[in-house]
Amino acid sequence: MSNNTATAKKTTVRALVPVMAAFFVMGFVDLVGTATNYVKPEFNLSDSQANLFTSMVFFWFLIFSVPTGVLMNKIGRRKTVLISLIVTAVAMLLPVVAYTAVAGTPRLVLMIISFSLLGIGNTLMQVSLNPLLTVFVNGDKLASTLTTGQFVKAFASFFAPLIAGWGTSKLGAWWVLYVIYLVIGIIVGVALALDKIDEPAPDAGQTSIASCFKLLGNPIILLCFLGIIAHVGIDVGINAQAPRILMEHTAVPLATAAGATSVYFAFRTIGTGLGGIVLQKMDNKTALRICGVIMVLAVACFAVFTTMSSNPPQWLFYLAVALIGFGNANVFSLCLSHALNTLPSRQNEVSGLMMMGLIGGAIFPPIMGAAADAMGQAGSIIVVAVGAIYVLAIALTYDKTMEPAKK
Repeated sequence: MSNNTATAKKTTVRALVPVMAAFFVMGFVDLVGTATNYVKPEFNLSDSQANLFTSMVFFWFLIFSVPTGVLMNKIGRRKTVLISLIVTAVAMLLPVVAYTAVAGTPRLVLMIISFSLLGIGNTLMQVSLNPLLTVFVNGDKLASTLTTGQFVKAFASFFAPLIAGWGTSKLGAWWVLYVIYLVIGIIVGVALALDKIDEPAPDAGQTSIASCFKLLGNPIILLCFLGIIAHVGIDVGINAQAPRILMEHTAVPLATAAGATSVYFAFRTIGTGLGGIVLQKMDNKTALRICGVIMVLAVACFAVFTTMSSNPPQWLFYLAVALIGFGNANVFSLCLSHALNTLPSRQNEVSGLMMMGLIGGAIFPPIMGAAADAMGQAGSIIVVAVGAIYVLAIALTYDKTMEPAKK
């Protein structure tokens, strides 16, 4: 290897580090499930009311995803990520103000604003950060690299409930989670601002809101879009609902039940870590089928647990949580990479449209909460089952539905 080649490779790796670190900040969005479980008893909210907070975060993907694709073509991908980091930092700061300010501070109002800003910042980040990776990799390696990014993101999701639990037991302040993540977000933002990335020049004339929505006429783009809705809906729904499922059927308190979220994210982290390696050699069809089968098995375990008359074994619940986390880990990367590779010349538009699919995080939780209020937690599992079965269905019909039409 020549000195110039070695130097170029080191430069590429150095530039990639802040980009991958930004995926950790992307994971901040998953702390909404943890925060909701602490806010719920404080303000005496029902399941459906509490889940509206989660929906509030993901609602913004419907509003801002496609416009962010347009913005990205005007100012570039890296600058869009930097804007997202600023918005996310403000979202982390507001709960700290809410819980440390003088009496009379409108705490609930500040938390609502924080959840909204977290959703807006994450929308900007999801739309711009994923295609920013195409500066470094493309083609068959894109799925594994996106999965590696999700692996990094999963650490933020995994540690959130643990930090909140530690803050509650040691400091009497679960919201210390926001302080820690605020500091991390600022560090990552500074690193990315100083980073030098040779990305394609923005092309303001390439993307329009209308052209983004027209892409749904492509069957592959549509199926991938719905796949992301199912993935995120299950992800956020289980994040918020799993502790309540356990508490409804056992005598476990919230402080202990909240650990179910960590189990979910632990196995999702394992799944993404393994996926980053395996997806370099495994084709999308096989990988998606494996994911679908595991997720349906998880739903079956949840169904048995929630329908047992008395004293259901906790190991069955944790097995279900582990399976759904592991099975759902790579669905996002598989759908997103497949969509980006389907129309490589229109990646900004595809990215904006695919990230609008994160509205699944606003669709599933309130439906799960309403179903739980009406039928018990077995109702929320029925909603999860719909998403899991969809993933398995498109995987089993992959050759007919997900392969580009032959000319």
